[in-house]
Amino acid sequence: AITHTANILGRTFNELTEAYANFATEEQPERLLHIIYWLGKLAIEETIHNKKRTVTFSPVLRERLGHHIHGEIWADKIKYTLKQHELLGRPIHIISANMHSVMNTLFAKSALKQARGKKEMLQLYQDLSKSENYILRSKVEKLAKQNGMIYIPDESGTNIDVQIFDSDKIDFSATDFNYQESNKADKAIIFVMDYAFGEQAYETMDELLKPFNGQGDKTHLNVRSISIMGKAGILEGGKGDIMIPSAHIFVGTADNYPFNNELNKTDLEDCGVVVFEGTMITVLGTSLQNKEILKFFKKSTWNVIGLEMEGAHYQKAIQAASKIRGNINDDVKVRYAYYASDNPLETGSTLASGGLGTSGVKPTYVITKKILEQIFNT
Repeated sequence: AITHTANILGRTFNELTEAYANFATEEQPERLLHIIYWLGKLAIEETIHNKKRTVTFSPVLRERLGHHIHGEIWADKIKYTLKQHELLGRPIHIISANMHSVMNTLFAKSALKQARGKKEMLQLYQDLSKSENYILRSKVEKLAKQNGMIYIPDESGTNIDVQIFDSDKIDFSATDFNYQESNKADKAIIFVMDYAFGEQAYETMDELLKPFNGQGDKTHLNVRSISIMGKAGILEGGKGDIMIPSAHIFVGTADNYPFNNELNKTDLEDCGVVVFEGTMITVLGTSLQNKEILKFFKKSTWNVIGLEMEGAHYQKAIQAASKIRGNINDDVKVRYAYYASDNPLETGSTLASGGLGTSGVKPTYVITKKILEQIFNT
């Protein structure tokens, strides 16, 4: 049996003999063969009968994998940068989004006056989203940096880049926003972090919201609002529609996170997009999006409108920091909005099925503009 197993695994007889002894127990001397047999059997069933397997990791193992370590390094660099630029005590508004929509909303109108011509801003945003228009994007980025944008490329291993915008350096007369704050100490800092993935959302947000410890001094961040936007699967509607959640349910657990969303359906209904309001499911991974689960949630009393992968993790970190640990103000405002990448009940697609193309441009900028309006105009 060991000889055949060695051939199957591509290992030598001596290697298998040594491993066989290491795995053996008094109750089950052939334990190694049992493990290999069942791994093979499950793999065959997965291929032939389409029986999917779910692999889960304990919190201890996840910690050892380093998400928390990377998140701490990532957050520390950001806080040191804020300290270096004397921004640490200013009101901070965190936005989890992509690396272009906030920057383009603030600066594209001014940077691309000639290129825009008579085009609507939506058409200009669509042009900016096309890969061949890197010259247009570079013009917007150049103007943003000239007006105080700080770009922090990730070096921690989180793969989450950051942009920091100082409202004191922005010419609001060249934007669509009416920002009236005159006291520099009270002027908003817009902190944009790239998309996190799954439980990484908790690790990074949890670390970011902790106080800054520099040379023995502990400084709490003055976080006024946290806005989360991204793509999600929708259960009623189609690609490009917008979902406004009132709660996050963490699938497979009893965890649910209701919250007061500063965004609501009426905020976006006059923007030319279809809007749904209700509960969002946070799934462990795209492989768990089978139709039976989705049908159950759609028909249940949970009032589920869509599914995504980070919402419950973000909200868990926010509630812990604001309601339990006291790291940030307990009245911090939260905003969540998602644009639909697809309807998996109709197409069978998952959140990993690819980009939206230009169909995602309109909802992305509708959400971005509404978030910035609430920050600057109120």
